[in-house]
Amino acid sequence: MIIDSHQHFWQYDPGRHHWMDDSMSVLRRDFLPGELQQIYGEHSIDGCVAVQVDQTPGENAFLVNLASEYPYIKGIVGWADFADPGVEKDLERYSDIKKIKGFRHIVQSEPDPNFILRSSFMNGIACLEQFGFTYDILVFPHQLGAVLEFVKRFPNQKFIIDHLAKPYIRDGFYDGWSTLMQAIGKHENVCCKLSGMITEADHRAWKKEHLQPYMEMALETFGTARLLYGSDWPVCLMAGTYRQVLGTLHDFITRLSQEEQVAIMGGNATKFYKL
Repeated sequence: MIIDSHQHFWQYDPGRHHWMDDSMSVLRRDFLPGELQQIYGEHSIDGCVAVQVDQTPGENAFLVNLASEYPYIKGIVGWADFADPGVEKDLERYSDIKKIKGFRHIVQSEPDPNFILRSSFMNGIACLEQFGFTYDILVFPHQLGAVLEFVKRFPNQKFIIDHLAKPYIRDGFYDGWSTLMQAIGKHENVCCKLSGMITEADHRAWKKEHLQPYMEMALETFGTARLLYGSDWPVCLMAGTYRQVLGTLHDFITRLSQEEQVAIMGGNATKFYKL
């Protein structure tokens, strides 16, 4: 079974989606399950995990409603206000909704590089384990030092790093990102998504070989049991097509055993998110 572990849906609203600047004009429209279902049919994708975009409780309801209509949406990564003292009650309520598998906060947009280490935020994260929820870590490389301290605090919590922590592929920066990712990868409770890479490269001139060192490091660090395929559709459309994203990863893992390929392309997502 092939599972796309990272994609998004939205009904475009200029106010709510103000982060879509002029360089993201291709994203300024609705992206809904009917369109993605057709793409999945063309590429034999069996299902997906829909990941939050808006940081509101309404986002969770929006994704749950879509999942009830489109069974190929196997799981949801929603949003909760972890700094809210009442977040535990919210998580308890969400635990009754089977399609909600975990949560994410857009930490990359927080001006404080140590936001993820704030005590109020970590108090909320501490509530996840009792309900069996996962947590997606969305950060930039300059925030990885804080991430390392963060994952140390919660050795039993299931974490996954989105988009390889968005390495600076366009600029060719590697060493600092690599050093911290390798340190984080030593923690067995942390997985990583092979996703979002082409949007961190030169949108018009990227080549597979530009992504190769970053994928190689991820494979060496997390192994085939802790890597998940993700398309980051529709954000990937800023730099290419779904076919290009999928083909790039297929070419990279073709040297692996069939069992390892199956794990990266869906088995690990099924296990991590309990799909």
